[in-house]
Amino acid sequence: MNRRLPIAGILLGAVMLAGCSSAPASLPDEPYEAVAYNLYPAPENAYVGDTMPFVTDDGTLELYYLYDTDHNGQGYHPVWKYSTKNLYDYEDHGMVMNFGLISDPDPAVGTGSVLQDHDGLYHLFYTGHNDAGNRGQGKECVMHATSTDRENWTKIPEDTFFSPDNYSKDDFRDPEVFWVDEDNCWWMLIAARENSLGGVVAKYTSDDLKTWEFEGPIYSPMEQYMLECPDLFKMGDKYYLTYSWDCVTYYAVSDSMNGPFKAPRDNVLDGNNFIFYAAKTAELDGTRYLCGWLGRAGLSVDSGIYQWAGNVLNHELISKEDGSLGVSAPDTLYSYFTVEKPFKAVKKEGNVKIKDNTVTLTAQDGSYALADMGTRPATMILECDVTLDADGNAGFAFGGSKKDESYTALCLDAEENLIHYEGTYLEDLENYDAQAFTKFDFSASDTHHVTLVCENEIVVLYIDETKALSSRIRHSIDGAHIGLFADGCNASFTNITMKIPN
Repeated sequence: MNRRLPIAGILLGAVMLAGCSSAPASLPDEPYEAVAYNLYPAPENAYVGDTMPFVTDDGTLELYYLYDTDHNGQGYHPVWKYSTKNLYDYEDHGMVMNFGLISDPDPAVGTGSVLQDHDGLYHLFYTGHNDAGNRGQGKECVMHATSTDRENWTKIPEDTFFSPDNYSKDDFRDPEVFWVDEDNCWWMLIAARENSLGGVVAKYTSDDLKTWEFEGPIYSPMEQYMLECPDLFKMGDKYYLTYSWDCVTYYAVSDSMNGPFKAPRDNVLDGNNFIFYAAKTAELDGTRYLCGWLGRAGLSVDSGIYQWAGNVLNHELISKEDGSLGVSAPDTLYSYFTVEKPFKAVKKEGNVKIKDNTVTLTAQDGSYALADMGTRPATMILECDVTLDADGNAGFAFGGSKKDESYTALCLDAEENLIHYEGTYLEDLENYDAQAFTKFDFSASDTHHVTLVCENEIVVLYIDETKALSSRIRHSIDGAHIGLFADGCNASFTNITMKIPN
């Protein structure tokens, strides 16, 4: 496939190709009504920033988060909270801790972590940010608050501390605190910037959650400016360190919680461009989830470019035999999507064969084949097995309603070993480079199991319990159809099922 042009060409507009000489079959448009964001909540007229997950004794996942708006003032990012037991039914608790005064270290609140000590008291360690520089001490610091009910937090200003010598005074944030039995003390991991090493994860220890001793960096890859929102956890016999920068969430692996940590060659689980960012983990009912956010859409619709903060987004984490991590749709969602929709599909373009729950498409170089499966439900889960040529590009298409007959493509791109969506029209796929993507090695298997989870414009694709690509696809809503396509290749989609909530 010869891709040459930048995606900016799409944003300026595209000329639609003329229809086929013979009219294809069509499925009728069905009524469409948007649903509440049950899977991917966000506050009304605001956005979910960095999350701080905490699991209670009764098995509730609480997601504390930085509340963001389009009209932040001098003070911003108070801490708000959601709670859920199943990742599809959330309670909105509203604000639980406000930012400080402009004279305080925290007129802006940054990411942190919530924990319970051995006496039952709850602690919130968080970032204080003040652009005035705190009288020369630095713009950022670690701050402490406590609570007896996790709804009302009391700040403890005397516990505030700043970066150590030889570290940036302005980049010192995102404390993650947890108890370590082996050391019989509390650990705190902090995103910091050492003068010679660059971005590092710094380690502190404490016996009392008040006085902290600096132990040096636990991870210093000398690659990124910062390693934001660090989190350390164990799955199987491996220890994993997650962190974020470059609009991406990364991870590294070690045999010991003390390191050394090594980043796998492909250490990204979802997409770039603020598609999935600032993720930390929590273990709920024996399953570990990676909890972050899907950024809000950029200035252009379906461009694949996102801005900081958006909706809650949780992936289930999978520990692979080779020590790598993968992600899948949370198992709890199968208790939410319980009503199966009968399979139906028609040929729209090219060589298409439909039998039972299987669609086979054949397209010569420079052309595409397309099957239409009717109006996409506002929320649904679709599963299928996909086989495509080693140099092929196939996937899911959105559009085809009477209101808008064009289709855009969510691509399984085996030629480039990428999964991507940028709002590109089907007939233009050969002309544009991928911009919003995650890497995926299609050569690892002949057939790939794909799960598509949709709620309004949010579309999350999972493949082989390995990768996700989360997107906002506005071309898939308001009555748009969902289809299957193959671009210049052979592809088959088998065992297709679609479910919606009861």
